[in-house]
Amino acid sequence: MQPTPDFDPAKLAKSLLRRSRQGALATLMAGCGDPYCSLVNLASHPDGSPILLISGLAVHTRNILADPRVSLMLDERASGDPLEGARIMLSGRAEQAGDEKELLQRRYLGAHPSAEAFVSFKDFSFFRIRPTGTHLVAGFGRIVDLKPEQFLTDLSGAEDLLAAEEGAVEHMNADHRDAMNLYATRLLGAPAGDWRCTGCDPEGLDMQDGPTALRLDFPERVTDGTALRKMLVRLAGEARKTMDQSAGL
Repeated sequence: MQPTPDFDPAKLAKSLLRRSRQGALATLMAGCGDPYCSLVNLASHPDGSPILLISGLAVHTRNILADPRVSLMLDERASGDPLEGARIMLSGRAEQAGDEKELLQRRYLGAHPSAEAFVSFKDFSFFRIRPTGTHLVAGFGRIVDLKPEQFLTDLSGAEDLLAAEEGAVEHMNADHRDAMNLYATRLLGAPAGDWRCTGCDPEGLDMQDGPTALRLDFPERVTDGTALRKMLVRLAGEARKTMDQSAGL
């Protein structure tokens, strides 16, 4: 299905991956292969793939260690009939963190600060789901299968940005919470709140206020810290301009 002005499947799938903080994880029972489903908290890697922090005592972790094939259901949690909201079923393989452990931990704790209490527990480990595809359902006649390259963010050439991400997030949260609130309220139509940055990547900025997560897409791709700073200043200016216009200035 080709994107239309009011329906871009790839963009919607990307948004759901970035904004979802919980999902239903399906694994295969070790030994018998029966399906097993559990509720998990999650965050996203800079490319959008899901990150999990799970205990070795949990059934789903034992299942993954025996067979890494998983699926993950994410939905918009819309009010009213939940079947009217968009949702995706992502399939893939869950890999335990290796060299990326520090990155996965930082991204996950950005989305779930209270989980810091579990990070030091020996039985808890970070996993990243490497997607093989996703099935998007966004309403009648809006059902699309997508390949990973359609809903994951290409990180090639963005090494400088990824190296600068941690410092950029800390800087935004320490010195520019007013800008975060402008992005949320003036550019994304969200209510005012205690918005903070949880991560950035070549295609956008992730923000959160309590359990509510937002995704601010960049109009152009950025690949280094200088380009990121210029983009954030530009978007803050656009947000202030909308505020001036609404005030009749």
